[in-house]
Amino acid sequence: MIVSKSIRTACVAAILAVVGSLLGSQAWCQTPSPLQEWQYSGGIILAQLFEPNLPEWRVLTGVAGDLQPVYDGSRASRVLGGPVLNVLYRDVAFASTGEGLGVNVLKGAYYRVGIALTYDLGRLERADYTNLRGLGNIHEAAAAKVFASYVLSKDFPMVVRVDAREIMGGVGGAVSDVGAYLPLPGSSKDLFVFAGPSVTFATHHFLQSEFGVNEAQSLNSGRPQFDPHSGLEAAGVGISSTKLFGHHWLLNIDGAFSKLFGSAQSSPITERSARHVVTLSVAYQW
Repeated sequence: MIVSKSIRTACVAAILAVVGSLLGSQAWCQTPSPLQEWQYSGGIILAQLFEPNLPEWRVLTGVAGDLQPVYDGSRASRVLGGPVLNVLYRDVAFASTGEGLGVNVLKGAYYRVGIALTYDLGRLERADYTNLRGLGNIHEAAAAKVFASYVLSKDFPMVVRVDAREIMGGVGGAVSDVGAYLPLPGSSKDLFVFAGPSVTFATHHFLQSEFGVNEAQSLNSGRPQFDPHSGLEAAGVGISSTKLFGHHWLLNIDGAFSKLFGSAQSSPITERSARHVVTLSVAYQW
């Protein structure tokens, strides 16, 4: 299968603009991620494939904001804002408000495998006291991530990405994502779009903290006890679009829709299983 010339052009444009490192606000590399996990690194691996002689250092700064549920399963939404800061050193290391702090341990034209340190924002009762009263706070914590991305081919630049994150404290447990994305037709040299699906799996420990209700919480909140099972947590699709203004300025809009499944969907604290997230970033490439 051969992609159209417009898609190949979009790939090159994305590389020159470093679109893959644009994503990120103060909350965007949280676990679980409000966007599809692949959206934080969307396009980065294509850089080395289509343009191997990129600058040694790539730096991008800006501001961002997003609209997302107050907590997973919440009916209410909140707006979060913060800085965008992304620094990439060759195809070796990165410091990003989107992907965290990490290194690519293995890398080639069509693949990269790495490790990173990200974080989980936790959850506060007061964020939605009506629904979270008696459940207690989930504290912020660091999260260790391993990830791998693979491009199917130059003619069909679909990227398949997998990751696993272990939360060290706070909510605890582990989360894993499997996703894929592709540059879409209709893109141009100054406007391009990535889109693709993703599924998320989680351990019992993580789901118990996020969606479970233990005996003490049941007594404090009046909700029935609930013991979730590990497995599929959510599935959805994301779309990322970037507009270039000259050689330095970029405007990025992301959207993601996902749906909770399994224990996450049937939890007594889940008000709405469908999740919608919209983000906006304005950044300057140095």
